[in-house]
Amino acid sequence: MQRRQFLSAAAGTGAAIMLPRSWAHAQSRAESLRVLSEGAANSYDAFSVGVTRQSIQVTWNIYDRLVTFGYRDAGDGVGYYDYFDIEPQLAESFEIADDQKSITFRLREGARFHDGSPVTAEDVKWSLDRVVASPIGAAQFRTGSMTSPDQFVVVDDLTIRIDLPQPDRFALPNLALTYPIIVNSNLAKQHATAEDPFAMEWLRTNPAGGGAFRVAQAEAGERMLFERNDDWKSGKLPGFKRVLWQTVPAAETRVASLLRGDADIVQDLPPKDVQRLLDNEQIKVVGVPTSSFHFIAMNSQMAPFDNRLVRQAIAFALPYEDMFNTALFGRGKPLHGGRPGRPDSIAYPQQSGYDTDLDKARTLLAEAGYPEGFKTTFSYELSLATIAEPVALLLQEALAKIGIEVEIVKVPAGQLGTLLQEKKVPFYFESSISYLADPDYFFRVFYTGQSRWNFGSYQNDTFDALVKASRYEADKGAYQEQVKSMIEMVKEDVPIIILWNPALEVGMQKDIEGYAYAFHRQLEMKTLYRG
Repeated sequence: MQRRQFLSAAAGTGAAIMLPRSWAHAQSRAESLRVLSEGAANSYDAFSVGVTRQSIQVTWNIYDRLVTFGYRDAGDGVGYYDYFDIEPQLAESFEIADDQKSITFRLREGARFHDGSPVTAEDVKWSLDRVVASPIGAAQFRTGSMTSPDQFVVVDDLTIRIDLPQPDRFALPNLALTYPIIVNSNLAKQHATAEDPFAMEWLRTNPAGGGAFRVAQAEAGERMLFERNDDWKSGKLPGFKRVLWQTVPAAETRVASLLRGDADIVQDLPPKDVQRLLDNEQIKVVGVPTSSFHFIAMNSQMAPFDNRLVRQAIAFALPYEDMFNTALFGRGKPLHGGRPGRPDSIAYPQQSGYDTDLDKARTLLAEAGYPEGFKTTFSYELSLATIAEPVALLLQEALAKIGIEVEIVKVPAGQLGTLLQEKKVPFYFESSISYLADPDYFFRVFYTGQSRWNFGSYQNDTFDALVKASRYEADKGAYQEQVKSMIEMVKEDVPIIILWNPALEVGMQKDIEGYAYAFHRQLEMKTLYRG
């Protein structure tokens, strides 16, 4: 994206945003929020190619969706998104047909886009058509049996129906994800072309929403100023009238600003800084174990990792506690240990069944035909170096004890994904996230097929059959047995070793209330207020 293009996207000018003169004034500060983060947004669209995760922070807050996940209070002052509680947002209500093969949405009367034009069912249909017209959006919507524009039917100006080929429990949660933003179609179509009928390129660099906030000003890669949409109809008005979001790559600078009271919220806190801030009574730190996961993968189609005993040996050799404490300073949810074999719970990821046992690791390696060990490489991308480097060094040291000589390979940022797609990396550290919480969805994405997301290149016909059978299984007991069998298989075959769910660490001033953890790990600005 060109810097000039992104600047032209904002509703205000493209000039650099300075702190407003009245920002520090008590009356103004009560209604203003200043946020610092490590990375920057590079798109106003939810699913353009190469979009950074920080772009979700923009689209989530300036666009509405038909529905959204509710939040539940766990008693610690943090709202946690509830995957099983889907609430109306732009839709005033929704109704699932008795045969569960259609969902009808009634839009809120009086809802308007930021330019003042009314939101209609035609806008919703065009927006959903746009999702299935994009390879990225279509791949996600396919998981909810939404594949064709014919399925999105306008009933009247404020009513739209989604038809499904069969009952699909993933259809509704898919509509609450980051992709299905409701776009001002009349505005976007003014910038469509024959080659780009859904104005994908224009929407990358221009907002066209009607959400709780609008973009007032933006300077690419540096800062954005959001203003509250006081005409928003899709929920309770946010507690802040203005949010200034600035990109500050240096963690020490972000932390210093928080300690001085200049910043209200600091994102992307490194684990080492968290420890220091936890001891400061003027600051509060929220650390939420996320649905993302860090893992070590072994390409099970590449020798010697095509031998299950080798993979098991490595799983028993890893120094899990040292890794967790060194890389994350103990912040997160560890997933090693637990009971091997058939699980008690179908939640996944869950404990792997492996703990550090070097004697067992040596025995398994000998049984695999490698009594003297072997040589291999272990890769990680430099963008993950803060966590990955201590993991790699500890792994290298531990595997040397069972005869495996490891060369560490540091891959330049942005290049590992291509190598994984080409299945060229034998052994590596990576991270990922599953937006939908159902365990069969997790297995379908990360343990089947030929995509890069099948990180261990796992191929198991029995497992694949169970994944397929569970997709539309209506009997709860049968579904649970299918999932337990799948968990038992991946514990035994261990193509990837899931290490932990890392904590999302956010520092904030004591008077900031209403923080909510969303599945996409970006800031939910709508719920925040100053206490």
